[in-house]
Amino acid sequence: MSRQTDEKQYEGLSPFELKNKLIAMASSPGERAMLNAGRGNPNWVAIAPRRAFLTLGQFAMTETERTLIRDGFGGAPEKAGSGARLDAFLAKAGSDQGAAALNAYVTHARKALKLDHDELIYEFVDGMLGDHYPTPDRMLTNCETIVSAYLAQEMCGGPWPSGSFDLFATEGGTAAMAYVFASLMENKLLHKGDTIALGTPEFTPYLEIPQLNDFKFVEVEVRQDESAGWDYPASEIEKLADPKIKAFFIVHPSNPTSRALRPETLAALEELVKTKRKDLIILTDDVYATFVNGFRSVASVLPHNTILVYSFSKYFGATGWRLGVIGLHEDNVLDRAIASLPQADRAALNERYHEVFFDPSSTKLIDRMVADSRTVALHHTAGLSTPQQVFMALLSLSCLADEDGAYKAAAQSIVRKRSKLLYEAIGLAPPDDPMDTHYYTTIDVPRLAEQRFGKDFAAHLVNDYEPIDFVWRLASEKSVVLMDGGGFDAPRMSVRVSLANLNDDAYTTIGKAISDLLADYHTSWTANQ
Repeated sequence: MSRQTDEKQYEGLSPFELKNKLIAMASSPGERAMLNAGRGNPNWVAIAPRRAFLTLGQFAMTETERTLIRDGFGGAPEKAGSGARLDAFLAKAGSDQGAAALNAYVTHARKALKLDHDELIYEFVDGMLGDHYPTPDRMLTNCETIVSAYLAQEMCGGPWPSGSFDLFATEGGTAAMAYVFASLMENKLLHKGDTIALGTPEFTPYLEIPQLNDFKFVEVEVRQDESAGWDYPASEIEKLADPKIKAFFIVHPSNPTSRALRPETLAALEELVKTKRKDLIILTDDVYATFVNGFRSVASVLPHNTILVYSFSKYFGATGWRLGVIGLHEDNVLDRAIASLPQADRAALNERYHEVFFDPSSTKLIDRMVADSRTVALHHTAGLSTPQQVFMALLSLSCLADEDGAYKAAAQSIVRKRSKLLYEAIGLAPPDDPMDTHYYTTIDVPRLAEQRFGKDFAAHLVNDYEPIDFVWRLASEKSVVLMDGGGFDAPRMSVRVSLANLNDDAYTTIGKAISDLLADYHTSWTANQ
């Protein structure tokens, strides 16, 4: 079977599935070690909040052992005096790093967030022990306050706009998205066949979900402009004025192109919604927000229209923890749209939720999401596990207490250094854009080919090879695994490189492999001229 025929069989797959074939080829026996920069799992972990978590776990054990039921069976912790007991426990720990971190986090929660000491520590201890169902099921009370403060700091550089956001703790950002899509459909805010807009290039699953039989949405692309630093031109934002478009889904900063919206683009979107599309639903996935200084979420400028999804996975090296949140402003267009549905639809929704809510008609969408996440009937067991929620709160506190932003600066420096090494090895100037996360980068191979060898050669690449040929040969000939950019609706034959998951020196090797492979194509082309 020819390589072209083999490639054609795999072109219909998601790049996340194609990756498995590329890994198999790159792992073939030989002298080269495989370098897999395909997925975005970071190769670091945030140490201090993990030390604090483990220290809190040790304290939680002393709390349950205070009220033994019998040997080996701890009792429920006591709230009264729990704060003072933690203080004494930490004082005995002396200079232990985990104790110092936990003390700093708890002190910040008490002083800056004005949380009651006993209430906070009891929630943390009971959460660590995991001896009760999550209550409230949407999110533990103090954990919600802490995470909300963290999101306000990182999503809009200060307090939220007037009012507050309700949060729903979820099993990572992917679960959050699944819950959002399901509830928008269940609550008749979206219907099969509706028209939605997608900011592209886009994280592949968000391109694929609307096409599923559950939704069958008509998609309108709002395209970033590569020549404008992967921002959205005003003409693309203007597409959202079309009243047929019910919702706009965006990854911000973008994946795979790794750019945050410039202030003028945010302002244009804000103006359009406030003047022409007050009913527009916006869903924003802001997982990479912390890699851009001064980041502003769409939720910070259009809080009443926007569903915010955030995951702790990338910034803190916590993909295995599955920690995410959905945020929805207490005053939002979605709740108002549900209240304005035709009587028959409202009656159907009341019937759906009447066994779990006393007054379904006044129940917020975000609380309906909690019920929908457990198919309503299992609502009494809803909620993210309490140890996960406590860890999420500690991660948040680690940044809230870090007033100098040392962790952020260090995390950003990791990916920026790798970006510099990659681009220098390719032979390009590294990107210098304050809106760039540097978490991923997209290399437009045909554009690079034109710059290096001319338009005719670039046209030859695009016209005479399968779109995945470049990533295919990188794997088979160079043992380098990258994502096919076309699978993200990025330019044909582009590649996405994760700058998070390999050691620094690997990116020099990857950059050289990209440059060398392009030269191999050119050598073959000139030999046949």
